[in-house]
Amino acid sequence: MQQLQDIAVRVEAMESAELNHSNALPIMHEILHALQRFRKEDKGATIDLQSIPFGPGDEEELLHLLGRGEVSIALQSLGESSIWETAYPGVWLIDHQNAEGERIALQIEINRVPEIVPSQTEDISDAITRLSMQLSPNAAESRQREEK
Repeated sequence: MQQLQDIAVRVEAMESAELNHSNALPIMHEILHALQRFRKEDKGATIDLQSIPFGPGDEEELLHLLGRGEVSIALQSLGESSIWETAYPGVWLIDHQNAEGERIALQIEINRVPEIVPSQTEDISDAITRLSMQLSPNAAESRQREEK
C-alpha cells in the first residue's frame, strides 16, 4: 500500500503576471449590476472603494478600466473634492480630500449626477436671502455711498 509521503508532488512556480489578485474586475462587475439596477429602478448606488482591500496597482487598474468621460467637477468644501464621469455615463468617481489634502473618501457613484453636486435646499434659501438683501433699495444706496 502506498503511503502519503510516497506520492510525487510537483510544484510549479507561476509568473507574477499570471497571479491576478486584483479587485478591479469584480468591482467592474459590481458597477455593471448597479447600472442595470439604476436603469430598471432609477435608484442610485455608491461603492466605497476605501473599504475594499486594494493590492499594489489595483486602484490604477480600476481607474484605467473606468476611463474618463466628458464631465469633471471640482468642489471646494472642507477640502477639495474631484468628481468626474467615467467613460461610462452614469458612473462617477468621487475623490474627497480634507483641508490638508489627505484622501478621506474614494467612491464610485452610479447616478445621473452625484448626490453631492445639486444645491441643498438650505443653501438655496440662504442664496435667496443674500440676493434679496443685495438687490434691496437700501443695499443699492449703501453701495453708491461706498463708491463715493
